[in-house]
Amino acid sequence: MSKMMEEIREQPAALERTLRLGLKPAAKLARAVAQKRPKLIVLAARGTSDNAAQFGRYLLEITTGIPVSLAAPSLFTLYDARLELKNALIVAISQSGESTDTNLVLERGREQGALTVGITNEPSSSLAKLAEHVFLVRARRERSVAATKTYTGQLMLFYLLAHALGASFSLDDLRRVPDWAASALELETQIAARAERYRFMERAIVVGRGLNYANAFEFALKMMETCYVVAERFSSADFLHGPIAMVEGSFPMFLFTPPGVTWDGMRDMLERLAALKAETLIFTDASNGAAVEAHSRAVVIPSSLSRRGMRPAELYTPIPYIIPAQIFAASLAEWKGIDPDRPRTLSKVTRTL
Repeated sequence: MSKMMEEIREQPAALERTLRLGLKPAAKLARAVAQKRPKLIVLAARGTSDNAAQFGRYLLEITTGIPVSLAAPSLFTLYDARLELKNALIVAISQSGESTDTNLVLERGREQGALTVGITNEPSSSLAKLAEHVFLVRARRERSVAATKTYTGQLMLFYLLAHALGASFSLDDLRRVPDWAASALELETQIAARAERYRFMERAIVVGRGLNYANAFEFALKMMETCYVVAERFSSADFLHGPIAMVEGSFPMFLFTPPGVTWDGMRDMLERLAALKAETLIFTDASNGAAVEAHSRAVVIPSSLSRRGMRPAELYTPIPYIIPAQIFAASLAEWKGIDPDRPRTLSKVTRTL
């Protein structure tokens, strides 16, 4: 068994630790924000952490109303741009905490008096030393090059960051996420068998929207780095503005289809893809009965991840939804005879300027 699959299975426990031990630093940040509420949030990250930042952008803007920008680190490392950051909250996200360019964004912000937060899995890292407020992913050491438990841990910490900034969602509901993650793991055997159908796949498209848009990026990245599949990723809205022209009969399409405000658009897309005879596989859960009934090839998390009146309905779906996609990528790599723990030309820590 690959280390990647072992680490996928560790996620419920890692998520529970990350949430439980993250409450204290979240309370500390909440006190700092009460003294000086930021007018802007800037998120700096690369790779998988940048995908987590995509989720953070949606979550923070939806739940706090504070505008969020995704940093372009090359503005600092290559162009020496001088941005006005003193009224911003700068958040750097890095599994290793040693991403040189994202750390520089944090350093420049702190020099200007911005509030700074570091999200990392390494408590002794450069990032943890640079940031005023440190949110630790409690995933323990990740041995596979392909990040899994650190990605979901970063998503969990974005919920805590949002809570510290005044988001009104329930911590009791958030505490259920590790159990929902465990529910997603129940699908491992089913997904591993289903992945065999795609063992000769060389290209694919992944679609998501809203809070699950980041998962489209992350799932595509996992297929690229562990299975060597050319995987494009799109918002469902952007996909209809041109890229849908690529789709032909049997073209592999993967879609995240939670309940809530994004479902109607995803349902319409599924109908269009069916007319084009595309090969579609969706990720959903038991609370979206319409998706389960409408699509014969659905990966269905057995738990209902939303309750009546939750706004938005898909609020807690991103962590449970990415886990079946991670299992799919690890299983597909095995069917292709590829070691997902050691993708060619990649290493665990990447430093860029």
